[in-house]
Amino acid sequence: MTARLAINRLRDREPLDGAAVDRFLARHGSPIIEGERATFLWRGEAEAVRVRHRVVGLPDPLGMKRLAGTDLWAVTTVLPEGSRVEYQIEIRRGEQYEQFNDPLNPRLAHSPLGSSSVCASLGYRVPEWVGFDPEARPGRLVEDVVRSKALRRDQPIHVYLPARFNRALRYPLLVVHDGSDYLNFADMKTVLDNLIHRLDVDPLVAVFVPPVDRLREYPDHAPHARFVARELVPLLTERLPLVDAPEARCLMGSSFGGVASLSTAVRYPGFFGSLLLQSASLVFTDIGFEHGGGPAFDPVVKFVNRYRARPTAVVERIYLSCGVYEPLITPNRSMIPVFRQTGMQVRYTEARDGHNWENWRDRLGDGLSWLFPGPQKFVYE
Repeated sequence: MTARLAINRLRDREPLDGAAVDRFLARHGSPIIEGERATFLWRGEAEAVRVRHRVVGLPDPLGMKRLAGTDLWAVTTVLPEGSRVEYQIEIRRGEQYEQFNDPLNPRLAHSPLGSSSVCASLGYRVPEWVGFDPEARPGRLVEDVVRSKALRRDQPIHVYLPARFNRALRYPLLVVHDGSDYLNFADMKTVLDNLIHRLDVDPLVAVFVPPVDRLREYPDHAPHARFVARELVPLLTERLPLVDAPEARCLMGSSFGGVASLSTAVRYPGFFGSLLLQSASLVFTDIGFEHGGGPAFDPVVKFVNRYRARPTAVVERIYLSCGVYEPLITPNRSMIPVFRQTGMQVRYTEARDGHNWENWRDRLGDGLSWLFPGPQKFVYE
């Protein structure tokens, strides 16, 4: 027999007063995870309370209802095992709306746009290689600025050198779009330190490159591609002991950064050996030109439509990941056979997560260990 939900047991409690609500919240917090059910809670006076999120397939907003005779609001929804959802609470008082993180939930995720509350269902675990490991020798981040003729500006970068970096050795190179965000919101330096320490990933050099105007530079922008392939990589190869071969070069990025990675590889086929694309914004149209993404996606759709019409092998291997709760899941799934028909080797993974930095962080172990396998150093040497 299935146990009754905690919120339904509370409804039947007598007396259902403020003290009972206090005890209930102290015991359960919010959200309450019971099997594949998640109950979101908020306490206070308002005319309407809703849960706001960006989970495809789940009504947005999720309207909450007040428990009779109390100031406690609740809504229960299905949340399959292994899910991770970012959300906020929205309240209405008169004509005034206010949106904020769940005050009953201390768990937060951060992004360039701010923070959100996190609801994790049964079965979701933060990978153990995400947190600081005192036994993992730290690599080193070196700040630098390079002059780009292609971009007509100085370009700041961060270069990651692995622990025990030795100029007598040769290292593969990973070029990271939205580099500052990967460092700040996906803990990527710590992730690299841990994965290399565990021998899951071969020691590598990574260059983290932040954009200035990502919506202009990332969707098939010739100057950006020229900067990466003809200026940045040659400069780093001259300065550092890198393996000067395509199979040891990888481009990676998420969202629009995934488009920048693919479009750069298309413009310079064979120069890079692999791509790591996370929730790439590979939006396209099969007929007509209405894509629904707004003007920022016009150059993306033009590029992806052109590539889909004549797909070519531009690298040897592509690792793709996407969250099943984001709108980009359909275009990402649709690109798999397009890539594979060219002869490129493709590995694709999905997660019950959305379009966010912790989803991309959690997939780094799988992607990097496949592209730069630790136990098989002979791949690069």
